[in-house]
Amino acid sequence: MKKTISLILALILLLSLSALSLAETAAESTIPAILDPLVSLLKTSQRRLIYTEGSDARILEAAARFNADGLILPVLIGNVEEVKAAAAAGGFDIDGIEIIDPATYPDMDQLVQDFVTLRKGKATEEQARQLLLQPNYFGTMLVKEGLADGLLGGATYSTADTVRPALQLVKTREGANLVSSCMVLIRDDEVLAMGDCAINVSYEDKLDAEGNVTLSAAQQVAEVAVETARTASLFGIDPKIAMLSCSTNGSGSGVGPELMRNATAIVKQTHPELACDGEMQFDAAFVPEVGQLKFPDSPVAGYANTFIFPEIQSGNIGYKIAQRLGGFMAIGPILQGLNAPINDLSRGCNAEEVYLMSIITAAQGI
Repeated sequence: MKKTISLILALILLLSLSALSLAETAAESTIPAILDPLVSLLKTSQRRLIYTEGSDARILEAAARFNADGLILPVLIGNVEEVKAAAAAGGFDIDGIEIIDPATYPDMDQLVQDFVTLRKGKATEEQARQLLLQPNYFGTMLVKEGLADGLLGGATYSTADTVRPALQLVKTREGANLVSSCMVLIRDDEVLAMGDCAINVSYEDKLDAEGNVTLSAAQQVAEVAVETARTASLFGIDPKIAMLSCSTNGSGSGVGPELMRNATAIVKQTHPELACDGEMQFDAAFVPEVGQLKFPDSPVAGYANTFIFPEIQSGNIGYKIAQRLGGFMAIGPILQGLNAPINDLSRGCNAEEVYLMSIITAAQGI
């Protein structure tokens, strides 16, 4: 009898372990294979990531998952009791995860002083203190102070509310003139990058007080192309950049085609190592027989995997058509050009998207 009971207990234990293994495999299988190199990076260099909306259920679900798999060290911003209550209500295990409340942060006075210094007279101490009580500003300041490796926010507020504190405090990387974004689209083994689909509404020449051009529209588009190629490389894409337009290889005229034509020339001059061509229509960029007919001998036409749009409207429409009609998974927007990894979530995101964007954000800093 004892032997039978022992065998039954052993069988139950075996089945339990098998079920746990299957559950872990299922959780891992939700990570697209294209992110495997990033996951490997995080396994050797764990990063501390700020979440500005600590009591949001989607954030809590992703944070609980990282709490279990150890890929990232989540830091939740918010009232401690409210965050814990939200986690309990959702059944999320956040035991051991750090929760920081700006209202009770012990080093707030130092943050205020550093904020005032960074803003160089554009904010008083009182204004700085009020801004730092806002999770987006507070979290960004923690990144600036080196107390965290990156930040993810925007599940409940606009892209502007993510980008504004980043520009004011973290600022752009040396050599970068603007912040832009990249959408990564995944369908089975196919991976594409698109920029800019979320930040720059349009590109206009920037002028000084005397009316001299300090940064041309074409230079801005060229910078977006280079930054998007850099982001594409993070995902293992060997970027072939198509500068999109309603014209291909000089077939049309107008402001749009000229902008993309000039931007292409700048990329070729400043980054000759990149495969970049344009201007070209999307079919010429994507379909080999069309590309080589319309743009003979181009190394990109028909084979592009990195697409640069002439303004935000066409970029946003373009990636959403690919997502909804083409069946691509869209990851992003991934912000480019900043001094630290700070990314924006869609207000319509789910916990899975939070988890994937967290991996990307953390890996950007390695």
